[in-house]
Amino acid sequence: MNIKFSRRRFLATGAGVLGTVAMPYLSRAADRPAVTHGVQSGDVAVDGGMVWARADRPAQMLVEVATTESFRDARALPPIAALPESDFTAKMLIENLPASQDIFYRIRFRDLSHSAIEGEPVTGRFRTAPADRRDVSFVWGGDVAGQGWGINPDDGGMFTFSAMRKHRPDFFLHSGDTIYADGPIVSEVKLADGKIWKNVTIPEKAKVAETLNEYRAAHKYNLTDENLRAFNAEVPIFVQWDDHEVTNNWSLSKELPAAYKERDISLLAARAGRAFHEMYPMRESIAEPGRVYRQISYGPHLDVFVLDERSYRGPNGPSLETAYGPASYFLGPDQIAWLKRGLLNSRATWKVIASDMPLSLVVSDTPKGGSEAIAQGDGPARGRELEIADILRFIKMAPISNTVWLTADVHYAAAHYYDPNKAQFQEFEPFWEFVSGPLHAGTFGPNALDNTFGPEVRFVKAPGKDSQNLPPSAGMQFFGHVKIDGASGQMTVTLRDRADVALWSTTLDPKQA
Repeated sequence: MNIKFSRRRFLATGAGVLGTVAMPYLSRAADRPAVTHGVQSGDVAVDGGMVWARADRPAQMLVEVATTESFRDARALPPIAALPESDFTAKMLIENLPASQDIFYRIRFRDLSHSAIEGEPVTGRFRTAPADRRDVSFVWGGDVAGQGWGINPDDGGMFTFSAMRKHRPDFFLHSGDTIYADGPIVSEVKLADGKIWKNVTIPEKAKVAETLNEYRAAHKYNLTDENLRAFNAEVPIFVQWDDHEVTNNWSLSKELPAAYKERDISLLAARAGRAFHEMYPMRESIAEPGRVYRQISYGPHLDVFVLDERSYRGPNGPSLETAYGPASYFLGPDQIAWLKRGLLNSRATWKVIASDMPLSLVVSDTPKGGSEAIAQGDGPARGRELEIADILRFIKMAPISNTVWLTADVHYAAAHYYDPNKAQFQEFEPFWEFVSGPLHAGTFGPNALDNTFGPEVRFVKAPGKDSQNLPPSAGMQFFGHVKIDGASGQMTVTLRDRADVALWSTTLDPKQA
């Protein structure tokens, strides 16, 4: 049901109330509230999902939902407010939907000051999770608009999102670094071959983000890309964050560079966290407002455990502790207990652990020395590795079958097989970790591997030490694609580049619990 007044109907029914001023007011599109950055859906489960949009002024978000693209017999949901306090963003949980169903939604905004004035609708779609064992597919990756590589129309914009969209995935797992709040975007960058990379720019991205509005603007910058908006309208997002949503390598020990006038890292993180939650269609935690880690069940074959490896970590440092304590926190005790409970109670064939940082690739916090990620060098489990050892031991002893780790962060593509027979810490069952990204940022790597958990490189695609920070135009932008066969439960993981070339693939057989 379309609830927007036509111009003829408004003039016939409303002129007696509003008088002649109503005629020119409705006739100008600029006077109607608009959807400014497309629509998004996210955290979709078997019976519903979140939807999101942003208005250009104080408004009410009006959502209609249907099971057909024609919107015949559409259901109108109660309006919710989009106010300046949330930068005019609004999101809504659509509930009581049928399983495994294509859902169509459209969002428009109604002016708060003139309740008869409505803007044009923007339409999106998603598919609810299955109750039966149908095929499931999804894509994953991270790292967007990093190292100064912004939206370049001459290069096709954020082209990787167009490549991912062609696969018509059930959802997109965003592994973090959704923005680079610490990375200014300038109008031109000179490339190694003498050519010029030309960025679309906005004033707020001329400096590092410090204010709440600057953090918001970094997210909105990405949403000006046509590829991303088209992708968001069709593919739900399961989003997590990493460091660049706040600033590079942030932890409580972060020493901010001179570019920052605001010197309080906790205040910056709080502002960044608020912007992050405003800008994505995440389900919100009642127990802990602002929480990122959560479990999303996507049918009988798949549970996704989205981790937060930023909010509860101890200060970045050498990470050489031999006993577990606050200095070696990475996930923190509460999140670890939640993960163990979720894994133990899961009845899904596959348990995907979405980690925003890799387990065994050495990522250094260069200005401070020591570890930025989990790994700190070869040898027995120490520091943050103590948490991972505890989780892997628990998975073995429970026992829990069919766990797969997915990650990004390091800006190249890789597949790692973990073999306890080759590890320093051996109390675990073999498992896989797959790395993809960047989606649209500089390409780096490969990083050194730590042997604590016995990783073996089965595939790697990286530029090499002599060719770091390659621009997106070099083609080394990567995403991962996962397909779970409904009949057999087999999981096929494929690493692809932005041209959608399949670089490497493997099929994993599920073990019976």
